[in-house]
Amino acid sequence: MPDQPYALIFDMDGVLVDNTPYQARAFQLLFRDLGLTTNARRLLARLNGMPATEILKTVFRHPVPEKQLKEYATQREFLYRVLYWSKRQETPGLSAFLQAARDAGFKIGLGTGSAPETIGYIIDHLDLRRYFDVVVGKADVEKGKPHPDTFTEVARQLGIPPERCVVFEDALLGEQAAYKAKMRVIAVSSGLKPSQFQAPMAVIKDFTQLRPEQVRELLEQNPKTPRPDKEMGKRQYMKL
Repeated sequence: MPDQPYALIFDMDGVLVDNTPYQARAFQLLFRDLGLTTNARRLLARLNGMPATEILKTVFRHPVPEKQLKEYATQREFLYRVLYWSKRQETPGLSAFLQAARDAGFKIGLGTGSAPETIGYIIDHLDLRRYFDVVVGKADVEKGKPHPDTFTEVARQLGIPPERCVVFEDALLGEQAAYKAKMRVIAVSSGLKPSQFQAPMAVIKDFTQLRPEQVRELLEQNPKTPRPDKEMGKRQYMKL
């Protein structure tokens, strides 16, 4: 019986598009409006990948009702879309890499913490949906990153076992989620330094630096999945 194909699972923000500065700016404008002094860039370096409501929970010293958090998250989403509207473009080399990966026999999935309308705002505007066999977002799982559910659901829908999946992630939360899902990682250093990640097989700046055959070689050279770093998690993810 021939081996199953490998699967490539992509996060969206910071991987398909380099939009983290705009996400941070939107949070910063919201914080200013709320009278908060939190540094949004530093906050996202720790918590990027979580739903906005979960990120917002960490910046208040007092409990905030879920309804209010959702209203703040909606405000942040509006600010982000206004800021990023005319700036949307794919990470260099992405489309060519995705097409080459499909041609090489890889299954391809998207695993993001974003809601369906936010996913469409990126991948449909950029005509990227055609490259993905499966798209999984916030609406499809009960628990988002750093829980593994997003990535395990992508693998389930693709019909590929976790040990044959590689996750492309730009965030520490996403890297931890991939390891919890028993998957290996290639990091995209759009918002973090390579040294800040735990144990990716490789770190790339964009997709001009990688070919599908290199991914296959990395998977064969790195057969074991790193264990999630509990201490790193405690240090980086605060109230999780």
